[in-house]
Amino acid sequence: MRLVTELCEAHGPSGYEGPVRDVMRRWLEGCGEISQDRLGSLIVRKAGDESGPKVMLAGHLDEVGMMVSRIDEHGFVFFQTIGGWWEQVMLAQRVEIRTERGMVHGVIGSKPPHVLDADERKKIVDRRKMFIDIGVGSREEAEALGVAPGDPVTPLCPTERLGNPDFVMAKAWDNRYGCAVVTQVLRDLRGKSHPNVVYGVGTVQEEVGLRGARTAAQSILPDVAFSLDVGIAGDTPGVETYEAEAHLGKGPAILIYDGSMIPNQPLRKLALEVAKSEGIPVQLDMVRAGGTDAGQIHLAGSGVPSLVIGVPTRYIHSAASVFSLSDYRGAIRLVSALVQRLDRETVESLVR
Repeated sequence: MRLVTELCEAHGPSGYEGPVRDVMRRWLEGCGEISQDRLGSLIVRKAGDESGPKVMLAGHLDEVGMMVSRIDEHGFVFFQTIGGWWEQVMLAQRVEIRTERGMVHGVIGSKPPHVLDADERKKIVDRRKMFIDIGVGSREEAEALGVAPGDPVTPLCPTERLGNPDFVMAKAWDNRYGCAVVTQVLRDLRGKSHPNVVYGVGTVQEEVGLRGARTAAQSILPDVAFSLDVGIAGDTPGVETYEAEAHLGKGPAILIYDGSMIPNQPLRKLALEVAKSEGIPVQLDMVRAGGTDAGQIHLAGSGVPSLVIGVPTRYIHSAASVFSLSDYRGAIRLVSALVQRLDRETVESLVR
């Protein structure tokens, strides 16, 4: 829980991932050679067999967030969204603005329903009509707190276990999950032999176009890759089976399709075989719209056999998500076991 909490509570929307990268870097000290590409993605190289294939494990550092766009004369802060937000989940959410002088807390507001006509009350409020109230009375007071255009904003949600202690509520599990799996797998590999060179990567700017995955993959040119990203839970009221099938607590999900990539079929088969041999329950799922870092990674060089291993997550792209710790632990076990199976012959067989 300590790693999960530190990663989820770190402040890091796309383009502002520094605090998350710092947490990941600290936990990975001593696990391999640490570097950073010129876009900001963290890369940790751990050599098992220097002559073996290059295996890339990628989780994106960024979360959906906002950025201060202007401050009006009364001190209300207006914002630009970063990543995919649905207006219906934004109103009345507590947020924090990261300024050069520290964090400033506020709440997202809009016109109250009491002053709207009947037709307006039936509509979703346009995000352009929302603002952040930080409890000041003028632009000068806001500026005195350090708030300025360009400052990043994220939801404010403490990480906590719920009624079932296996279920956790936190912000930014999309995709601190991937960062946590990459970190834990590399920590688990310390002192162990593996027939390859592992590159654990925390990519930047996934939520705005898979940008960090593209530059990181170009610099590594991996032979095989896994994108570790969340999936959509299908176990809440109103979600139909055809929309999402994976349930919390039933194991990590292997994606058979997402909007950015059709996975390498022999690699998917290998993952299922390893899961069975290791006694790890897994689920098959798909994401019909949207994509993951694998969408860019699998196009690097002459092509990279790739697979997405995720965990079902409720309420992604909102202020708070709910997920299962046992699914997360299962993903760690599965990725660790796969890394130790990926020798040169196995990797070459994926594209033969």
